[in-house]
Amino acid sequence: MKGGDFYSVKGKQISLTLIAVFCTVLLILAWEKTPFAATFLLQKEKYGIVPRDYVKNTSYDLKFASQEVDTSHSGQLGQQYGQRDKAFGAPQKGLSVMNVTERMKNNEYMKMIPGKKSACDYAKGRWVADDKRPLYSGFGCKQWLSRMWSCRLTQRPDFSFENFRWQPDACEMPEFEGMQDKTIALVGDSLGRTQFQSLMCMVTGGKERPEVLDVGIEYGLVKAPGALRPDGWAYRFPETNTTILYYWSASLCELEPLSISDPSTSYAMHLDRPATFLRHYLHRFDVLVLNTGHHWNRGKFEGNRWKMYAGGMPVHDEKLADIAKAKNFTIHSIVRWLDSQLPNHPQLKAFFRTISPRHFINGDWNTGGSCDNTIPLFHGNQVSQNSSSDTVAESAVRGTGVKLLDITSLSQLRDEGHISKYGTKGINLMQDCLHWCLPGIPDAWNEILFAQL
Repeated sequence: MKGGDFYSVKGKQISLTLIAVFCTVLLILAWEKTPFAATFLLQKEKYGIVPRDYVKNTSYDLKFASQEVDTSHSGQLGQQYGQRDKAFGAPQKGLSVMNVTERMKNNEYMKMIPGKKSACDYAKGRWVADDKRPLYSGFGCKQWLSRMWSCRLTQRPDFSFENFRWQPDACEMPEFEGMQDKTIALVGDSLGRTQFQSLMCMVTGGKERPEVLDVGIEYGLVKAPGALRPDGWAYRFPETNTTILYYWSASLCELEPLSISDPSTSYAMHLDRPATFLRHYLHRFDVLVLNTGHHWNRGKFEGNRWKMYAGGMPVHDEKLADIAKAKNFTIHSIVRWLDSQLPNHPQLKAFFRTISPRHFINGDWNTGGSCDNTIPLFHGNQVSQNSSSDTVAESAVRGTGVKLLDITSLSQLRDEGHISKYGTKGINLMQDCLHWCLPGIPDAWNEILFAQL
């Protein structure tokens, strides 16, 4: 009897072992077809846990992620973008294992989990057609827009460049809205002035606003005797108590006249000191956008009568005397100074805008250079690189509290958006392939700025 019990127990153990082995084999086979992570995510989708945006965008990303738009035939452009937008907005029936695992590999799924904070890279994305653009009228925004940048007032025959918006890859661009009780300051060269005028037109919708107050005197922005224009402008919107201002500082450096009595004196350009305007009024700003770059050349230095100084002394070091290295040194110095001030101004959000690209071909502005293309996105519509094309600005803000407003690569694709040969006085021999028509590409810069806020 004892022997029978023994064999009975032994038989049960063998049976259990066989069952365990059989189940393990089934589990392995199932694993090979559906990995655990994907199985888990699919179950989350089944019970409605996966965010809708993630489901909606999956097939779009797989289909169009690396596709370039052929704009050689401008008549097909709307149709091509219509197909893309239709695919982007079409609801998806479900997620495949391949879609989920691919997005996990790119770390995109974690970006879209509710409550999971991940900064969007607004510089990576694509230009898409939008019948709601432009955001304002180039005819109507006369109160804020310089005539030279209002291409609707010129002989330019084509304005298709106005009908596009920037779409980041990994997030939605929020609709542009105004702000309450904020002072927004843009400090830089003439491209900063373009961005300022774009912002004024966007905030007002390009309409006349007689109630808006000119408060330039509060910031010392008054026209000096004999000057063509003041060093900047400042306007306050009474209903929102928001002030938007621009100050011209092409180098961002402190400029000190070497002779007070000589009107034609040269200026000590202190590479390691921020512009006096910044030091005086920084405490009043809630948002600050800096830019520089296009005045860093011998012609501008001589025309502006700038002499490089560092440590309070003229620069004699050959390395620092090189303009490219001096620019690099200055940008790093200004950003470090600004970063050191942020703890004293907790309300301040500071940005450094990357350089706006030039599109001269076959020469420069004074040697026959041109930018005659009028076909939107002739060279493609997408930016997919992980780093900025403005490596100096990117390296300067790294590790600081100053954010990068990266607009270089996305603007590089829009060579048709420049003033070109169409000036306010007719067709010009010398083309402007540096400044932009408004409405136009700088509107996207401001949309990205407000999205980052």
